[in-house]
Amino acid sequence: MASIPARSEAPIRLALIGAGRWGRIHLKTISGLDGTVLTRVASSNPETVALVPPGCVVEADWRAVVAASDVDAVVIVTPPATHAEIALAAIRAGKPVLVEKPLTLDPAEADSILAAADSADILAWVEHTQLFQPGWAVLKAALPTIGALRALRAEAGNHGPFRAGVEPLWDWGAHDVALVLDLMGADPLSCSGIHERREEIDGGIGALARLSLGFEGGVEAVIRCGSLMPTKRRRIALHGEAGVLVLDDLANPKLTRHPPTDDFAWPIGPGEALPVDGELPLSRALRLFVQAVRSGSRDRVSLALGVRVVRILARVSG
Repeated sequence: MASIPARSEAPIRLALIGAGRWGRIHLKTISGLDGTVLTRVASSNPETVALVPPGCVVEADWRAVVAASDVDAVVIVTPPATHAEIALAAIRAGKPVLVEKPLTLDPAEADSILAAADSADILAWVEHTQLFQPGWAVLKAALPTIGALRALRAEAGNHGPFRAGVEPLWDWGAHDVALVLDLMGADPLSCSGIHERREEIDGGIGALARLSLGFEGGVEAVIRCGSLMPTKRRRIALHGEAGVLVLDDLANPKLTRHPPTDDFAWPIGPGEALPVDGELPLSRALRLFVQAVRSGSRDRVSLALGVRVVRILARVSG
């Protein structure tokens, strides 16, 4: 494992691999974290140099960045097809790693990352950002108030972006599959998926997918996700015998409790607001990752969950 600064006040030195749209958001967020310094960024875009904090080195060769002696941990925000090679290199270099979702696009690659991290006994997480939404922990704590769980419904997507090379199911669905698995604590007994719509748009892929995951006790999770939603959506509803909990990332308030609904329909009306703090999910994810690095944690629960997400997405895609 990398040599973490011995002094408790010494900053954790992070490397960022990838500086595209989402990578730049990571760059800005990392730069604002207490007790953290961004020492290196791997990017082939010359404009990246103007975005990094003073003293941060930008270079095109991600291998050199991963191997650098002034890097304590690595954050990977590159296209999913590249994740396995970069994550494996970081793990072999003894660097804790945080990988943007989905972990990979191939179950065998995901398994190889988990096996390598287990062998190295090293901290490795997958950044399923919605699991770090502060309202998620509050929702889970409130679950007993709605009685026995009967069904889950989730919607996630927008109109675009239309990317080449990444199916919208993997882009949008990874978050909600992770939420469902985290909540249920077990893999589904059955899973299926269909495309309600799929077409090529502006050189990329537009799609709207519907997934069904069946769990013990007859609980069914239905997820609609993709890049052909009429407007942006990011919400999940937990239907219990005595009520419904809705976490809507785009609403105010974000978390509400409602009376039961017929046929597991989305509740209508304001509901009872449950208090949630305002920390952004990405800020929380990066802050907790840095804390884990500093503490010497070797946690891989998030990585194991990421592997399970990849397996399910691969099953429903096939």
